[in-house]
Amino acid sequence: MEDMELEGNEEQNERINENSDSNDADSNQAVSRVSEEELKQFQESIGHLKSEMAKMLIGQDELIDLLVVSLFTGGHVLLEGVPGIAKTMAAKLLAKTIGTKFSRIQFTPDLMPADVIGTTIFNMGNSLFEFQKGPIFSNLVLIDEINRAPAKTQAALIEVMEEKQVTVDGKTHIMEKPFFIIATQNPIEQEGTYQLPEAQLDRFVFRIKLNYPSLEDEISILTRYESDFNQEMSDIDIVLKPKEIASVFSMIEKVYIKKDVLNYIAEIVNSTRSSHHIYLGASPRASLWLLKVSKAYAALNGRYFVTPDDIRFLAPYVLNHRIILSHEKELEGAEAEQVIKELIETIDVPR
Repeated sequence: MEDMELEGNEEQNERINENSDSNDADSNQAVSRVSEEELKQFQESIGHLKSEMAKMLIGQDELIDLLVVSLFTGGHVLLEGVPGIAKTMAAKLLAKTIGTKFSRIQFTPDLMPADVIGTTIFNMGNSLFEFQKGPIFSNLVLIDEINRAPAKTQAALIEVMEEKQVTVDGKTHIMEKPFFIIATQNPIEQEGTYQLPEAQLDRFVFRIKLNYPSLEDEISILTRYESDFNQEMSDIDIVLKPKEIASVFSMIEKVYIKKDVLNYIAEIVNSTRSSHHIYLGASPRASLWLLKVSKAYAALNGRYFVTPDDIRFLAPYVLNHRIILSHEKELEGAEAEQVIKELIETIDVPR
């Protein structure tokens, strides 16, 4: 049996060396521990999930990809955009397709931490104090207009977002897996809003800025609603169940990343700390998230290995809320995403 395995490995190495043009891809596949069957099943499931979400979410393919990547790496997402561009619908559709429990919390100036995580109440029946869970205890939680609640309420999310647990009266309550938060905020309303502190922003893997749809997409939206004003989600199929998501986590961890590409991540993040255009650079947590999401994005695109293009695409979404621009750049009205892209262009791309 061992001889047969050795012969099989030798044949595989010979096939890799025969084609120099595809040498990198083949060698990456050889090193990767992801089986072809695993990747095929993942591709089929994700393709089905994306097509289900696209039934109602028109012209938002990139958003769907980023939500899926975040879900399968255990991260959380901050959606920023003007009202009416389907931020809430995106969260509801994702919850529907993965068959999980869904809850929505509307953040307001008078919302208290106990309204989010829950509180201890006295049970008259057994004369004991019992913890009453709040709406945060769900699989997928939509926090609408997160910047409308004061810092005290926002701070209630810091532990649960990072450690997937809530501590009340000295007792820790573990969240059920999967646990995924999608928060929204409106960038144009200033009155009655509170800026999110850097410690909380750092808990989000992505900040995704949503724009208005194109003319063609808006026509498609109107056409869809032309004869049916009340579009329902009853036609959306459940594609994945919570237990199946755990196996996807394990598969993504096995996606291969070359040492040079790993170093490329570190160089990009490190450059944010030395640039004179940036007052505060990104922390090592940004590097770790860029590593995780690049593996998920590679699998999403049917690859066993991470490429530099994966890093270049994802870096602005991972870093845009983790840096503070210099005073000069802010006066110029520069966007964080553009500064990050300019930094990336100064770094040699691994071959």
